[in-house]
Amino acid sequence: MPKFSITGDIDPFLHVSLAHGEKIYCESDAMVMMEAALDLKGKVTGGIGAALMRRFANGESFFQQHIEAVRGEGDCLLAPRLPGAMQVLDVGQRQYMLSDGAFVAATSSVELKVRTQSLGNALFAQSGGFFITETAGVGQVAVSGFGSMSQLEVTPGRDVIIDNSHVVAWDSALRYEISVTTGGNSGFLSNLVNSQTSGEGMVLRFSGQGKILICSRNGAAFQAWAQRGVAQ
Repeated sequence: MPKFSITGDIDPFLHVSLAHGEKIYCESDAMVMMEAALDLKGKVTGGIGAALMRRFANGESFFQQHIEAVRGEGDCLLAPRLPGAMQVLDVGQRQYMLSDGAFVAATSSVELKVRTQSLGNALFAQSGGFFITETAGVGQVAVSGFGSMSQLEVTPGRDVIIDNSHVVAWDSALRYEISVTTGGNSGFLSNLVNSQTSGEGMVLRFSGQGKILICSRNGAAFQAWAQRGVAQ
């Protein structure tokens, strides 16, 4: 199986070592460097329908890069679109849900499937609306987050509430629901107004047993800040 490792301290690379005949796939434009023994091709993974679903669900490119060691073993370096940390997840006993833009690369034995969300989660989600990406199969998948990344463990009876924009990936065994912040005993409309005026936005509430990856930066907030700077 291809070997994934993270190299570099600031805005690290994903280092992938492939034996002869092994292959991976990654997000479009992720490849930074590869040795001459490797081949790179742009493909529609899983057919046009699956590619369209992933495009809507997770903001992925329609075409993905497929890298295969066709002339012997070789290494490659990959990088995500946004600056920030990466982490490699072992897929098999655990499967994961991925937020928008989190996917970097996966071994060929891992599939990215698209499943529907509940109506409530779909209306307020920032991750694909009615659709969300879930891993399947056995292997490894690399994900990235804007800024630094941290891992949380959710245990029964100790629910965790996280700002929607800071969630990178989570254990698919976890139960989750999207709501507005503050909660309390106020009605939904009151909480929604308070959420918007306080700038806190939507949150994800997780319960059960499993792992969550979060990132330190809010991509949408950074983009809005940068656009204000350009306009001034």
